[in-house]
Amino acid sequence: MLEDLAPVISNLGFPIVVALYLLMRVEKKLDELGASMAEIVKAISKLL
Repeated sequence: MLEDLAPVISNLGFPIVVALYLLMRVEKKLDELGASMAEIVKAISKLL
């Protein structure tokens, strides 16, 4: 995997690669958060 990243880092620059990596991680966490919020809404609506 590191061998695949080396050309990308040299072409785009380290800050851009780090920013893209972090954006991909945040996107996954946001999807998980959205699913959790949907579950909470269902639980609250059952209580009401």
